[in-house]
Amino acid sequence: MSSGYGLSGGQSRCFPFWQEVLACYVVNTSADDDSGKKKCAPILEDYYECLHHKKEVGTDQERPPRAGYRPTLHNKVRALQTAYRKSEAAALSTRDAAPPAGAIRNLGLLDKDEDTKAVIGK
Repeated sequence: MSSGYGLSGGQSRCFPFWQEVLACYVVNTSADDDSGKKKCAPILEDYYECLHHKKEVGTDQERPPRAGYRPTLHNKVRALQTAYRKSEAAALSTRDAAPPAGAIRNLGLLDKDEDTKAVIGK
């Protein structure tokens, strides 16, 4: 069985935990500042536990919920989608600041026909 795939070829058993880790990183870090990684430590610990079962308790005992964070899968997906949309919107805003195609094509010589004629010699 390859890493990242389940027995039947689908998602692995720990894939939802991995999505949770990625969502936490997307929400709490940026390209300039990655100090928010500390907030993701408990979630990353859950992912490692899913992979390696180092701290596994008996199956009849229920694991106590972590203080303050246990959203449903629907909320996790929604938070991940919202963070993705915010990052896409930020990327689009930087594209809007680019010069228009006409300015690039004419190399800044818009409305300067006399200069163009002098260079070409017509």
